[in-house]
Order: sequence, then structure tokens, then C-alpha cells
Amino acid sequence: MKPSLLIAGAGYLGTEIARQAEATYQVTTLTKSGDLGNLAGDLGSLAGDYSNLACDLSDPAQVAALTATCPHPEIIIHCASSGRGGPEAYRDVFIKGTTNLLQSFPHSHLILTSSTSVYHQTDGSPVDESSPTSPIRETSQLLLQAEQIVLKNNGTVARLAGLYGPGRSAILRKFLDQSAVIEDTGQRILNQIHLVDAASATLHLAAKKTKGIYNIADNTPITQLECYQGLATHFATPLPPTGEKNTSRKRAWTHKKVLNAKIRATGWAPTYPAFIDSLPSLTS
Repeated sequence: MKPSLLIAGAGYLGTEIARQAEATYQVTTLTKSGDLGNLAGDLGSLAGDYSNLACDLSDPAQVAALTATCPHPEIIIHCASSGRGGPEAYRDVFIKGTTNLLQSFPHSHLILTSSTSVYHQTDGSPVDESSPTSPIRETSQLLLQAEQIVLKNNGTVARLAGLYGPGRSAILRKFLDQSAVIEDTGQRILNQIHLVDAASATLHLAAKKTKGIYNIADNTPITQLECYQGLATHFATPLPPTGEKNTSRKRAWTHKKVLNAKIRATGWAPTYPAFIDSLPSLTS
């Protein structure tokens, strides 16, 4: 019998995790309304060992009720989205959601997908899992609080770099619609991870039940200028114009090089080591 995997959040990442996991696990996903919406077709193709349940992670009673309606999960992957909400949404999804899952399933190994936005560095320095984290944004501070809850319960934190993939790449979209701007001299470092690699890394950690923090990023942090130069070469088009730094972006303005050596040392490697490597898969 397959081990049970509970995926809290069937969004962009959760759907890909479910797709990759179906051969190994009996998969259950959670959505707040129980409605998969546009994802119904994607998840509808999964094998018979799959179900989706309605659950508001911030409601302890709803999470507790899962113990009677889904197989006891060996692994829980919390990859629910805040829905682009502010601090209150982060408290509901990450603080309350994590706490409720741990209280209802104390014997499951919990993996929280966090973000490399918790690293505050703006000097271009390399950062690994031991680097200081003092983010300015309250949302990133709340992520750190959720991480601590998971770590105190012997779980795993996967800090994801900027997630992109088919149908979702702000950098590619802005380049193609000609709204891209090279900020200042273009030296700000971009840290990214392809959807399939984010999912495979998370499942790799699930298989090992490895405790602690892991950065999930590709092998090739690149400057914004290098990124747009690669896109210009690929599409045989001019570079975007230059402009001022966008310090008002939703994710706080940072300038750092996220290192993934820790997870690579466990045997994981990305399918797309660099953003430019992925372009055929994004544009086909």
C-alpha cells in the first residue's frame, strides 16, 4: 500500500507536487473551498489514489475533522498560498495553518514551503541556510515565525527562490510585452527555481524526511542584466531600456546570491540548472 501524502494547497506548486507524487503516494490535496477551479483538469488526470478535500487551514476544527476523512498522512507538505494577501492572510495560512496541522497530525512529518525572501541582504553577498534573516516586510517576518514552529516540531523548511514555469514567469512576460526595465546597472541578482524543480526538491526532502532548513534554488543565480541579455539573444531582440531601481516591488528589494549546496549534497539536482536553460519549455 502506498504511503499517504497530504498536500495543503492545490495551487500552482501543489498541483505539480501532486502530479509528481502520484506514482509513489496516496495523495490528498486541500483547498479552502474544495473547488479545484482551473486546476480540475490538471488534477483530474491523476490516478485513483487521489482526492481533494475542502479545508480552511486557519480553522482548527476543520483541520481536526480531516483526521476522520483522509488517510493518516506520513508526510504533510504545506504549500498553501496567502492569495497575495497581507499580514493577516499570512497569519491565517502560515502561523495558524501550520499550528493546526501539527496539532491534528502530530506524528506526520511536516514540510513547509517558505521563501528566500526571508533573507534581507542587499549587498550581493552569498547566502546559505546559516545566513542571518532580518527581513523588513512583516509578511517575511511571519514566514520566519511559521518556520520556527515547524523546526521546533522536527519538520522541514524549504525556502523557495522565485518560482516560475509554464504560464508563470514575470521576467519572461515583461520581456515579451516590452514592459521590462533594467534597473540601474542591472547588477541585482535574481534567484529562481523552475516549477518542476521546486516540486521535485520538495518530494526529495519528503522521501528523506530530512529535518531543518533547505534553500530551493537553481544552480545559477544571475544578474538582471545577464538574464535580459540571455533573453535578448534567445529571441534575437534588443535589450530592454534602463531605469531606476524598483524598491516598491511586492517582494522586498534584495540583492543576494542564494546558494543551494545543502540540498544538492543530499543527492538532488535541478532539471533546469539555469533560467536560460528552461526557455524552450516556457515558450513551446
